[in-house]
Amino acid sequence: MQKNRIVFTGGSGRFGKIFKKIKTNYEIFFPSSKTLDIEKINKIEKYIKKIKPKYLIHTAALSRPMRLHDKKIEKSISTNIIGTSNIVKICSKYNIKLIYFSTNFVYPGKKGNYKESDPILPINNYGWSKLGGESAVHLYKNSLILRVSMTERPFLHKKAFADLKTNFMFHDELSKNLLKLIKYKGVINVGGKTQTVFNFAKKSNKKIKKISAKKIYGKNYPLNQSMNTEYYKKILNKK
Repeated sequence: MQKNRIVFTGGSGRFGKIFKKIKTNYEIFFPSSKTLDIEKINKIEKYIKKIKPKYLIHTAALSRPMRLHDKKIEKSISTNIIGTSNIVKICSKYNIKLIYFSTNFVYPGKKGNYKESDPILPINNYGWSKLGGESAVHLYKNSLILRVSMTERPFLHKKAFADLKTNFMFHDELSKNLLKLIKYKGVINVGGKTQTVFNFAKKSNKKIKKISAKKIYGKNYPLNQSMNTEYYKKILNKK
């Protein structure tokens, strides 16, 4: 095992492209999805045996658009649940520290300010698929689950929800802090200030327009998906 080596899955994704730009003393490997196909455990093992990393940061996933997880259930299961389970199996076999990117969508999204210890109940199929991945990761104690709320900079959409609260942060904000977290274990909520999506978005797009999640999705749609991120802040403030 090489103590300063990290394997990062999902390097061609939105966050991965930002994370590649950081400067660090770690030697980080970004295998393509063809080289390290998370749905094929033999390919994962072959690559891991070659690189011999100490850490594996697992961000590869099927995410947006959310409706994909309703229309392509098999792909959602194969990638987010079975793929993650394969990663866990290999990390366990070779005693590699696993850092898994999950989501705030595993929480019910109604009361907000969710702590890591609060009950979880996903609000949609994407959340269920990521919770399925979490279930496998929880079996392996040398692991860290990051429940993340983040998006691109600048905010991509022309409209934003004025009645939905969350903890959005930009990819680059987490990118610069991620390596400060990798030695921890358990679960950490990771996100920015609790605010509506509209208030977050208007900071990078002054022309953004308001829309209502309640009007679009109905009165029962969870409108407070915010997390308590005090533990995350405490870690960052450590010297």
